[in-house]
Amino acid sequence: MDDIVKQAMAKWPNVPDCYGWLGLDARGDWYMRDDRVQALGAFASGVTGAKGSRLVHDKLIAFIQRNYQADAQGRWFFQNGPQRVYVELEVAPWIWRVQEDLSVQSHTGLYTPCTRALVDERGWLFLETHLGLGLVHTQDMGLAAKALELGVWAQSDVLRADLPTRYGYIVSPAQSSQPLHKS
Repeated sequence: MDDIVKQAMAKWPNVPDCYGWLGLDARGDWYMRDDRVQALGAFASGVTGAKGSRLVHDKLIAFIQRNYQADAQGRWFFQNGPQRVYVELEVAPWIWRVQEDLSVQSHTGLYTPCTRALVDERGWLFLETHLGLGLVHTQDMGLAAKALELGVWAQSDVLRADLPTRYGYIVSPAQSSQPLHKS
């Protein structure tokens, strides 16, 4: 976490949390969601316009990614100074980029070893890692297939609906008031 964020948290400890205003899509892109956009539907609903506006400012994206983490209940957030901005997830808290050497890098730039590959009922490929669960970026499916063919990752089938409970994350903190516990 950035030092400036820690200082702001100490200076203003009682700033209310923010819900629904930031989303992470299945390609690792961040989206801002104002009141008008939120009224269109949930981030992951597929409703035209409900995602909001994709962020393109490199320094803002880097700031969000450096300060991205989960709370004890499995709700992912961006610590924006003294305020927690909870993130609406389209699919999972991490989006993995598979590198040429078959190593795995998160959408935030962190490298992590893969412990298992999971394929859901739609054929989407998720990776279990030391950082948690994430979806493989669509552009990296060729490299991911190579890793699976070479036996670099063990593969299992999974139901997508089981993933949040199994891996302890909440897709929509704005819509969920129940704490989630890893099993």
